[in-house]
This record gives sequence, C-alpha cells and structure tokens, in this order.
Amino acid sequence: MSCQALQVIVQNGHAEEGRRQEESPLKLRSTVLVAILAGCSTTHGTGGSGSDSSPGVQPATRKELPWIPVLGGRMKTTLFYGPWQCRQEFMRTCQRECARIMGCMWLADIKLDWEGRLVAPPLPVKAGSRYGIFHCCCEDYPKLSPDKKEVERKRWENFRTSFRKDWSKKFGDWPEEEGVAWPGHHIRDLHHGGDPVDPSNIIPVEPGVHNVLNKAYPACYGGLAPWNTVGPHLPYSDN
Repeated sequence: MSCQALQVIVQNGHAEEGRRQEESPLKLRSTVLVAILAGCSTTHGTGGSGSDSSPGVQPATRKELPWIPVLGGRMKTTLFYGPWQCRQEFMRTCQRECARIMGCMWLADIKLDWEGRLVAPPLPVKAGSRYGIFHCCCEDYPKLSPDKKEVERKRWENFRTSFRKDWSKKFGDWPEEEGVAWPGHHIRDLHHGGDPVDPSNIIPVEPGVHNVLNKAYPACYGGLAPWNTVGPHLPYSDN
C-alpha cells in the first residue's frame, strides 16, 4: 500500500470517502480525518496547505494543544498563525465569492494529527491534515453601524463561555495565557457582517496575533498590498 493509497473520513463510526476541499475543520466538529498509512510518514489533506514550504519562508507562530482521545485513537490540534497573502487557490475562491474582491487574507492553518491502530491488520497508524483559514475581503459585504456592531458583540460575549467549552471537547483545551483565555477571532469580522455565534467563524488566537489580524482587515478591504496579490503556496515552515 502506498502512503496515500486510501483516505477516509471516520464520523460517528461510519466511513465516508472524500470530503469537499473547502470544508472547514470547525465544521468537521468531532470528525477525524484518517489516511491509512502503512509504514509511511504523515500526509496532508487537500483542504490545507500541503507539506512543502516555499523557499525562504520563516517559522510561523504556533500553538500545540494536548492530545485528546477520539474514535479509534487520539488526536492533536496545532494552530499556525499568519496573516499571510492568500495562495492562488484561496484567491480564486474569493473571486467566485465576491461581486468585487478587494483582497484575501490567509489568517491561520489548523493541523490535525491522529494516531491509532488498525484492527485488521493490527498495525499502528498515523495520519494528519491541514486546513487553511482565510478571509475574502468583498466590497459587497455590508458594513454594520456602530450600534448594530455592538449588539452583535454582546451576542458573542453571551455565547463565548459555552463555545469555548464545546470547542475544547473537540480540539483540546482552549488556549490561555497566564490564566486568561485567548480571544476568539471572528474570521469574517463583525463589522462586515460576520456571524458572532457561528462556531465555524471563530478560532482561538494569541492576543498579540489577534491585534495584528484586526489591524490587517482595513487594509484588505481597502484593496491595499499585500492582500490584493497572490502569495506563496505555503508561506511558513513548521520549525
């Protein structure tokens, strides 16, 4: 069997072949991506970045969460943070989504590692996948007034504690810094109509990185460099 001979999704005890490329890991919830690897190194799913970094790139800010038990083994989540210029694939998605695209920001990658054992044959296996988290800065996205934005922010504040607990059960403990929980970053920002309580629109982000991300949104929506041009296929290294 080759390293990528078989790839299945295990969800609620059932195997499903394939998965739409754009699907977010936040929508997978307790789903575990399993690529059967007989004596092979970990591979990466098509929904994320792939395994080969572009020349000259630097290590990304990262956060490794603890291993958690899942169906058939255990899983570990690693978060890599940008922002980076969107690769061509992501930019094309935004061009389809927007009536007029102003830019695209690649905010983060989520890497899922799985370890377990096959029943027949009884072999230890490892698998993994990466998922790119990016945002399309569409000129046609509505802008909320300050009053409406504040209403949406209150919805998030009322939802935040239960969301963090639920997220922790699926991906590992929500990160903290000196006992203070990391902020939840809305991928589509509240100012441009992002849903404040959609679990697939929220990722945990280190406070300093959160500030950097928030400052990048006006430039992206303003059509400014570097967000209006395509970047490398994989703009960071793991180490």
